[in-house]
Amino acid sequence: MAYDEQLSDRIREAMAALPNLEEKYMFGGICYMLNGKMCVGVVQDEMMCRIGPDAYEEALHRTGCREMVFTGKPMKGYVYVSADGMKTKKDFDHWIDLCVAYNKTAKAAKKKK
Repeated sequence: MAYDEQLSDRIREAMAALPNLEEKYMFGGICYMLNGKMCVGVVQDEMMCRIGPDAYEEALHRTGCREMVFTGKPMKGYVYVSADGMKTKKDFDHWIDLCVAYNKTAKAAKKKK
């Protein structure tokens, strides 16, 4: 499944100065891992944001934001943001900043044996 490469380029550029940034293909798109933890990515034409449970409810009220449902279950703390939610640089930066801020306290996924 293809993903929006221009959106991925915007994310890559916005996060370029951060140390320990890695790109991984997952969810049928691309994910930017920060400090070994999922941070932000692109699935089809939407930005996937890991913002944490504390910011989740408020985020859902923002334009272009919807809950992330994976394997039939909502993933609290993760949202999708459509192009409507990141039309301006200020809106785009808001989502990136939210993801990076949560990454500092987020737990890394358990490694498979």
